[in-house]
Amino acid sequence: MGKSVAQKILEDHLVSGKLEPGTEIAIRIDQTLTQDATGTMSYLQFEAMGIPRVKTKLSVSYVDHNTLQTGFENADDHRFLQSVAAKYGIHFSRPGNGICHQLNLERFGVPGRTLLGSDSHTPTGGGIGMIAIGAGGLDVAAAMAGYPFYLPAPKIVLVNLKGELPDWVAGKDVILELLRRLSVKGGVGKIMEYAGEGIKSLDATARATITNMGAELGATTSVFPSDEVTRAFLKAQDREKDWKEIVADPDAEYDETIDLDLSSLEPMIAQPHSPDNVVKVSEIEGKPVQQVVIGSCTNSSLKEMLTAAEVLDGKTIPEGMSLVISPGSRQVYETLAGNGGLAKMVGAGARIMESTCGACIGMGQAPPSGSTTVRTFNRNFLGRSGTKDALVYLGSVETALATAVSGVVADPRKLGKAPSITLPEHYLINDNMIIVPPLDGSKVEIIRGPNIKPLPQAKPLPDKIEGTVLLKVEDNITTDHIMPAGAKILPLRSNIPAIAEHVFEVVDPTFAKRAKDSGGGFIVGGENYGQGSSREHAALAPMYLGVKWVLAKSFARIHKANLVNFGILPLTFADADDYGKIESGDKIRLESVRSSVEKDEPLTLINETKGTEIAVEYDLSERQRNTLLDGGLLNHVKRSVS
Repeated sequence: MGKSVAQKILEDHLVSGKLEPGTEIAIRIDQTLTQDATGTMSYLQFEAMGIPRVKTKLSVSYVDHNTLQTGFENADDHRFLQSVAAKYGIHFSRPGNGICHQLNLERFGVPGRTLLGSDSHTPTGGGIGMIAIGAGGLDVAAAMAGYPFYLPAPKIVLVNLKGELPDWVAGKDVILELLRRLSVKGGVGKIMEYAGEGIKSLDATARATITNMGAELGATTSVFPSDEVTRAFLKAQDREKDWKEIVADPDAEYDETIDLDLSSLEPMIAQPHSPDNVVKVSEIEGKPVQQVVIGSCTNSSLKEMLTAAEVLDGKTIPEGMSLVISPGSRQVYETLAGNGGLAKMVGAGARIMESTCGACIGMGQAPPSGSTTVRTFNRNFLGRSGTKDALVYLGSVETALATAVSGVVADPRKLGKAPSITLPEHYLINDNMIIVPPLDGSKVEIIRGPNIKPLPQAKPLPDKIEGTVLLKVEDNITTDHIMPAGAKILPLRSNIPAIAEHVFEVVDPTFAKRAKDSGGGFIVGGENYGQGSSREHAALAPMYLGVKWVLAKSFARIHKANLVNFGILPLTFADADDYGKIESGDKIRLESVRSSVEKDEPLTLINETKGTEIAVEYDLSERQRNTLLDGGLLNHVKRSVS
């Protein structure tokens, strides 16, 4: 039997286990990336492991999230990250150099290699034939220390693309259509592998857009083959030596197949407040819009920026419209500055921002209250924009441009003839904002600002857990609900006592105080609890507040792993109907916890308030159970090293 692209790469990196869906496997990690919002904690954790130098082929620390410096915190974190990189052998991408996923694609991604990143959109690398996976910062720290990455072996889904995209339809519309069909839970436990004649018409950055936003499907990762399209991209980046062909065998078998005819697609748009609330743009045309934002790791490539420049050339955005554009990398920014593209954007009234994540994670450019904003981003969760009552829509660059010049949601096909964009055979190469670490960093002094606090430590799993249900929430609770982003909160990522004050702030502003007053407690959730970002703070900060277990109908992959990493027991209902038998404020007791987890035996919650019992389960590997028993991954790693 032939093999798929994903099977070939996974088998080449398999350390333990078998590629049988659902069973735990461990894979060797070649590269890691961090960004500054997650990197500070990840490097504090790596430092605590006592490893003198990273053991990966390449590790890169990017600064792209916390660049809005309204106080000392972000700037201090950047100095900390730069000094850590020099000490431990990590490349450092300075502020202003660009967004981690765009940069890693341009300058460091290698087909056939594995990449683990402390950001959920790390699968962007799948656009050039990598197995690139988002994970919590502690998992990334362990990978840098030489440990394999553990995950449930995924199913591999063939997305068979036929035809060719019509004018004004983009790679973003491909992934929005898949989200419309499959939902934010449709990719859980799966790798989405793209193939078929249709992929030949998708350039490398269009492919990267699709794999990037595969995270919104809940997929483990997404991957395209490494073919002549990949080769052309790497050659233009002066990295042809990194290319190798990786394609699926003709007789490769897949667990599922999805057929998609590209020629039948039209512009799509995701409505508030979920990336899978997708309709055709033509169905909601004419809705007034006050802000359009173009950028993010999903849609900020050179081709997209050149498209923006051509569409905006000679036009003026209407009164009442704010247009914001962020090129994805300094390479893209410099190219636009040199070819006149920036002038066309500015001439139309666009506001040009830094090459950063910026507005995507609520770091500036919050829309007006009660307004509608169309963004080329990957997420439109409630309040993520920085304005809780704003309506956030997600679309392609083409849809965003049509909307920006008309003032209402608009179908780009009505703009007339589509611009013909020719990408350069050789991109502008300037790596002077990437600091290569010294060969010996042992004498480098790490610089710590006052915002960097000691790492909280989880305690070994006890045999009896009792307390109060602090909060009960519905389905599809995101990590933005649990641990919000934004300009006020992101600078606190290296200060767990401070950031813990904001846990569940958008759901219940009293949560943190109640948790502290009661000495901790429990959380009950619905389906897909913890979807969205890889931010481990959504587990670490609740752990700091004393949360001991989370009971849900089901968990998102990364968040479940993060809960285990920080010693919080992730429980699921044996019978989902029992969700109605437990409420906020109920007093709960759980007996023989440690001994049951040691033996992999089921548990029963005793609801003392209602006088009932609820059977609960935990689908954990032996390694995960041992990690919980030790009180989290950091304790587990320390124990294995000692």
